[in-house]
Amino acid sequence: TVSDNVKNRMISFYADKRRQKTPPYAIFQADDADTNITLYNSGKVVFQGNSADIEAQIWKDLEMSLNNRNIDSELKKSEDKKKDKVKEETDLRFRNVATIGSDEVGTGDYFGPIVVTASYVSKENIKEVMNLGVKDSKKITDDIILKIGPKLIKTIPHSTYILDNQTYNKYPTNMNKIKAILHNKVLVNMVKNNYEDVKYVVVDQFCFPKNYFEYIKDAKEVYKNITFTTKAEDKCYAVAVSSIICRYVFLMELKKIEEKYQIFIKKGAGPEVDKQAVMIAKKYGMDELSKIAKLNFKNTEKVKNLLESVNLYDEVKDNLSLSPS
Repeated sequence: TVSDNVKNRMISFYADKRRQKTPPYAIFQADDADTNITLYNSGKVVFQGNSADIEAQIWKDLEMSLNNRNIDSELKKSEDKKKDKVKEETDLRFRNVATIGSDEVGTGDYFGPIVVTASYVSKENIKEVMNLGVKDSKKITDDIILKIGPKLIKTIPHSTYILDNQTYNKYPTNMNKIKAILHNKVLVNMVKNNYEDVKYVVVDQFCFPKNYFEYIKDAKEVYKNITFTTKAEDKCYAVAVSSIICRYVFLMELKKIEEKYQIFIKKGAGPEVDKQAVMIAKKYGMDELSKIAKLNFKNTEKVKNLLESVNLYDEVKDNLSLSPS
């Protein structure tokens, strides 16, 4: 893929060598000696023919000269990424063996606790888990979570920890450290059951393993025999089960908040969440908000600013209503 300034030079250079017909989405197709060159609207260029590599090198050199771009290096990185993706998608280590896996929910939500669960899925339970349609909780709707969550809780051995908001607000603000501490807590609880057939204990990698163990170095008990992998929910049934149990428990905790404050709680941390937080803070105070929200989120500062605006508006409105007509 070439930069715009090189793209313009190519258009000019091959102007008198173009073919009459242009392929779809292409600016031109041209013939230079025994090489065919196709330049696409996206900037992608394809060189085909006996001297394709020589022809391409001219433009690679120009990219380096004009834009300090090493095309060969970029291509290698792109190929490496493709290989890594294929490797990830074909990672079948955890598919037909007993596993323990942990996952968490609530770290990106302003309202509600953080819920972490570790689950044990035996070889015998794999089929049942598959029949329930278990996969990463982010890929299925809350309605389905509410249906299969209780079934998993009833049939799959697991350990769940709920970090409530008041306790969370006393923690250090490093979210990865919080996650590491909680994952370690539920994993320690699970391995105490001595499931002898467990082949892997899997955690979805959210930080480098070295950092993970640094975060939990002061814990009373540390479980170390962990296989860290990205996109673990798609590879390991135990992690996928944990993600659904976590999500179910999280939804139940949000329901308690909704019943208490008579308001439908929005998930995430967007502008609509800010508005809800302002409503709660205005009616019940910031101390009450601290019981159900993660105060280190940027939302809190926005809420305070919005609250000042609302209070100022109310004050002006009251003054206007007291003024003589």
